[in-house]
Amino acid sequence: MKTVRILSAILIVLGLTGRVWAGQTCIERAPTPVDAYRALELAERTFEALDASGAEVAIVARSGQDLSRYGLNYSHLGLVWRDHPEGRWTVVHLLNECGTNRSALFNQGLGDFFLDGMAKYKTLLMIPDPIVGGRLALALADHHAADLFIPQYNMLAYPFATQYENSNQWALEFIAPRLANNQGLTTRETVQAWLRVARYRPTTIHLSALERLGAEVSRTNVRFDDHPFERRMAGEIDTVTVESVE
Repeated sequence: MKTVRILSAILIVLGLTGRVWAGQTCIERAPTPVDAYRALELAERTFEALDASGAEVAIVARSGQDLSRYGLNYSHLGLVWRDHPEGRWTVVHLLNECGTNRSALFNQGLGDFFLDGMAKYKTLLMIPDPIVGGRLALALADHHAADLFIPQYNMLAYPFATQYENSNQWALEFIAPRLANNQGLTTRETVQAWLRVARYRPTTIHLSALERLGAEVSRTNVRFDDHPFERRMAGEIDTVTVESVE
């Protein structure tokens, strides 16, 4: 898989909030002219990179939250595909509903994708090989995006449990059957079992007992009860991140 990193001309850090986005609270705020300019500039460069790649589908990531304290550059990803013969690119991704414990799947243009809350104006494109890309495009065209989707959202969902789902986990579980050429991977249980065999390694985030308690008390979209007890008590929280997918 080929990766492409795209950076806008200037990196700016904004406390930007959006209407519906991955794991954050919902506060209405119109984008500033600078927000809009940077988002559309990045969307244009991403569009150009996608066109130049010749791909039907790519994985696109954004920096919606500053996760540098965990060694992470990106917070959220989706599938971007050419869903129109005239060249339109659409992002399919899972979004948390305004900090609640619910989520939904959305289709957005690249401009909207980058307007919906950015900590840094940069993106990562992961281009699958043509065979896998063709399988992904066919699955999207045939409306299979929701096959393994569940609305029970947990920002730090455990990758090998089916109680919850986060944005990056949905994308990974959609991609996995196409990497495996299906092989009967029709449920979340079978997909996660295949990911284990394929040696998928989630990111481990280290959180103290106080941090875990604070997150559960203050946020309805963070839970730890799906994580193995021993690792949870050790403060080792495994979850699907953009970097682990890459």
